Amino acid sequence: MSTHRKLVFITGASSGIGQALAARYAQAGWRLALVARREAELRTWAEAQGCTAEDAGVYAADVRDVAAMAAAGRACIAAQGVPDVVIANAGISVGIDTEVFEDLEVMRSTFETNVIGMAATFHPFLRAMRERGSGTLVGIASVAGIRGLPGHGAYCSSKAAVISYCESLRGELRGSGVRVVTLLPGYIATPLTQRNRYGMPFLLRAEDFAERAFRAVEAGTSYRVIPWQMGVVAKLMRLLPNPLLDRVLAGRPRKRRQGE
Repeated sequence: MSTHRKLVFITGASSGIGQALAARYAQAGWRLALVARREAELRTWAEAQGCTAEDAGVYAADVRDVAAMAAAGRACIAAQGVPDVVIANAGISVGIDTEVFEDLEVMRSTFETNVIGMAATFHPFLRAMRERGSGTLVGIASVAGIRGLPGHGAYCSSKAAVISYCESLRGELRGSGVRVVTLLPGYIATPLTQRNRYGMPFLLRAEDFAERAFRAVEAGTSYRVIPWQMGVVAKLMRLLPNPLLDRVLAGRPRKRRQGE
């Protein structure tokens, strides 16, 4: 087990933001611990990057399965050591209609992935990081967590929960040497957003988001909206009175429901 290079543990690493973050950390010389349901795709990607077994460990797990995530964390520590940075990135975004009974299960799955999955990602490393007195836990939230959008009830509320959860965890870990970073992406060009049927201002490539996220984590920030322009938009939306916000959002296309 090599410990001379820093180690980052990333969930949802088989595509989109997770894969872009993995590439950015690899470029910086970090060792990788990559987690996704699609193990074969992870291994194929790591090999294509020229990663050796020393460079990248691959762990197959669904973040909704807390036992599997605990096992993946233990396996990472045993094989590669305690990570320096853990990025809880895995997430899903699906539109829902509360009137449709089946969509209640979609909402359950969204919360299990986006919120419970984040806690399950951090859990295996907390004690070891505390004992070591260092480490960074990174929660990938979303600007969508700042105000609720029509048709986005599951996603917006789950990301609002992520923001509050990370804030709570940051307070709990104060003075321990373990930092908590909350990152709020705006619109990022990934498979998750390519089917959206509404305008996506300030759209960023996943690689550009990864670069800015890497710098934010390295700088020790606790909360960052990426890109910053979406942070301004989000603050303005937060300040709008409800009647005005409702008028602004009137007629905005709803997010596609599962199967649409």
